[in-house]
Amino acid sequence: MHSRLRTTLATTAAAALTGGLLTGGLLIAGAGSAAAATAKYSDDFNGDGYRDYAYSGSATDAGSDVSGTVGIIYGTAAGPYGRAQNITQNSAGVPGSNEGEDGFGITMTGADFNRDGYADLAVGSPGETVNGHRHQGAVTILWGSAAGLSGGTVVPNKDARTWGVFGDDLASGDFNGDGKPDLAVINNHTAQVYRGTFSKSGFSGTVTKLTRDDLFAEHLVAGKVTKDAAADLVVVGGVDGPSHTLTGAWFIRGGSTLTRGATLKLGTGEDSSFAVSGTVADFNKDGYGDIALGQPLADGEKGAVIVWRGGSSGPGSTTKLTQNTSGVTGTSENGDWFGHDLSAGDVNHDGYPDLAVSAVGEDLGKYADAGAVHILRGSSQGLSGTRSQWFELATTGVPGDPEANSSFGSSLRLRDSDRDGYADLFTDYLRFKGSANGITVTGIQSSIRPGFLP
Repeated sequence: MHSRLRTTLATTAAAALTGGLLTGGLLIAGAGSAAAATAKYSDDFNGDGYRDYAYSGSATDAGSDVSGTVGIIYGTAAGPYGRAQNITQNSAGVPGSNEGEDGFGITMTGADFNRDGYADLAVGSPGETVNGHRHQGAVTILWGSAAGLSGGTVVPNKDARTWGVFGDDLASGDFNGDGKPDLAVINNHTAQVYRGTFSKSGFSGTVTKLTRDDLFAEHLVAGKVTKDAAADLVVVGGVDGPSHTLTGAWFIRGGSTLTRGATLKLGTGEDSSFAVSGTVADFNKDGYGDIALGQPLADGEKGAVIVWRGGSSGPGSTTKLTQNTSGVTGTSENGDWFGHDLSAGDVNHDGYPDLAVSAVGEDLGKYADAGAVHILRGSSQGLSGTRSQWFELATTGVPGDPEANSSFGSSLRLRDSDRDGYADLFTDYLRFKGSANGITVTGIQSSIRPGFLP
């Protein structure tokens, strides 16, 4: 893998993981509010029943100063091809202003935080300077409405400090099982969970710090791993090993009390938690969510996906999938970065979630780092290479041609964008339709760049 690609992807990997998949892409069922039922989808910002598409980019009015912007494409019966919107910190009603290095929108997670029937969007600005404190960071909730996202409210920083990078990662879920969405935030490399009531006037409730002296938190993954009412949380970061820091995943069981659980150490190599991707889905349909963790730097950057299987008290046994797994196309090679990004969804409508996995450093003939995407199928036995699919820019029917350093699959999203029961694959400006036979190259459409919501 070329050093340029390594540097670029290390940066994007650190930015792209923004909280785990809520079960089936839905908000955790709850009591709702007196005014309206809680939004069905965590990304239906205008409440019309079609899922919308939020993505991050450079602010159009700020040049290349990485102040940041949030783009939204609103959903239609044909998919996310409706009205386009661009929100920055200079937009009306949004707190703050565009400043270099803010990174507004680098991290995002959706939920109906005020339970009014419209999904809202929590947006991180980890580079935000506050009261002269550089990179203190900030988190803002943009509010949904019949007209879409507008205005915003700042989430209070309960541990403000210079270089705390509040909002470095975000995840949402009903972590205490009370029917209200909660918000998990990385602040000062510690996970913090905001449990209580969010409204346009602010937040009221408690903040729990999930502290450990031996863990340097980088990422959050949320979803329902056990069968109780509460969502669970996985904190990914560097953990102390016998001779050096390792990559680890720490399970936190949701409930009225957040229960610290097991820590899974992902191999014996040096810490590469900044590059880990993750999602939660019930791949074997046993009622327990499985935690899929992409580790692209594993084994000489060949990459791997670790599936940490859910159970009644939390995750237990693990399965490792690579490009050497039976049925998976390709061969594990140094620099493939298999597992760079992950997304779960049911592509063939058989009731089992499937997993899209990118290998952005895959070489295709003379084209180094051209990239590829795998679809691993769920089944009663869980994820495996059986009936897996492979797509790259040399695949017949896929628009475009392979090029060196194109990194096809650098960001992925599986979601049923047209409500036909089949999850579609979004990657690299393309939308691949789901079908009874899985992802198909028939009817590929151009799309916007993949965003950061599951």
